[in-house]
Amino acid sequence: MELGSLKLVDGGAAVQTAKALEHLTTLLEASGSSIEKVVKTTILLADMSDYGAVNEEYKKVFSNNFPARTCFAVNKLPLGASVEIEAIALTGEVIQVST
Repeated sequence: MELGSLKLVDGGAAVQTAKALEHLTTLLEASGSSIEKVVKTTILLADMSDYGAVNEEYKKVFSNNFPARTCFAVNKLPLGASVEIEAIALTGEVIQVST
């Protein structure tokens, strides 16, 4: 979706994924977090055949440490969207613990 509107971006699942991840990055940074602090995502797809295209866009953003992820095919998404992405992220300082 375009920020400030209920208009989906044209171009299908890959373009919608790129835009959703762009918005997610912006929201996380505005909240004092970052894409690197995402620990879990849930991806909802209107058509599971879009999985490959969505995954390619996802890998561009989550290039180092992939968060835990689930992906589901659903019957329909709001406004006829092809993809919806939910994320859980940490805030504050993240301490790496070695095992």
